[in-house]
Amino acid sequence: MRISTWNVNSIKQRLPHLLGFLDEAKPDVVCLQELKCQDEGFPRAEVEAAGYAVETLGQKAYNGVALLVRAPLVPSEIRRGLPGDEEDVQARYIEALIGGEDVAPVRVASIYLPNGNPVDSPKYPYKLAFLERLRLHARALAEAEIPVVLAGDYNVIPEPEDAADPEAWRSDALFLPASRAAFRALLAEGYTDAIRACDPRDGLYTFWDYQAGCWPRNQGIRIDHLLLSPQAADRLISASVQKHLRGLDKPSDHVPVTVELART
Repeated sequence: MRISTWNVNSIKQRLPHLLGFLDEAKPDVVCLQELKCQDEGFPRAEVEAAGYAVETLGQKAYNGVALLVRAPLVPSEIRRGLPGDEEDVQARYIEALIGGEDVAPVRVASIYLPNGNPVDSPKYPYKLAFLERLRLHARALAEAEIPVVLAGDYNVIPEPEDAADPEAWRSDALFLPASRAAFRALLAEGYTDAIRACDPRDGLYTFWDYQAGCWPRNQGIRIDHLLLSPQAADRLISASVQKHLRGLDKPSDHVPVTVELART
């Protein structure tokens, strides 16, 4: 079972790249972030024609998350929005139970965590509060003992080796000690960072800024993650970063990250 996460940075602009990726990689599940459109604006017909059911939580002009799924969905098991704050209207979380006759059920979430900058604004406390809500929800999901994959753009650089130039990020919300501690708290709930479980090398990045020649100079950071509950980690076969997609014409500044799990 192949599960990918990708911040597409506008689904309308990146649709040809997405369709190419679906044809090339043939993932069973794709978690998308930063759709930048409302639900009715998502190119559903094109994605369904590629063989995927679509579930979205959109928002006009920014945010927005989606799940694209080849295996059957359980309609009663779709959650839109992260619990813990009824006043939060930002479209940053969608979750579903996915499985079928030949695929043991897996609960998969697409997450677009807040950036948090500038740190002296309300945006940073919101980021930390969102991470705490995610930790508590991750704990509740794990208690059901069904495999869980929490996938998305976390906007957190976990360790210095996850940045080509760590010093450049010292005062950024993505790399502040509190952000990194909150990410470690998620792992402490029993979750596994799939990429690091499979490949501990430095230089594995998932994001390259459009500015300052970051892509040609490989000045990247790793902020897109798939965290696996113990039951999902037991099924982990491989994890990889599809770096080549950053070299496409008019690309997203993120690339897909994919895990492969045993189907049963």
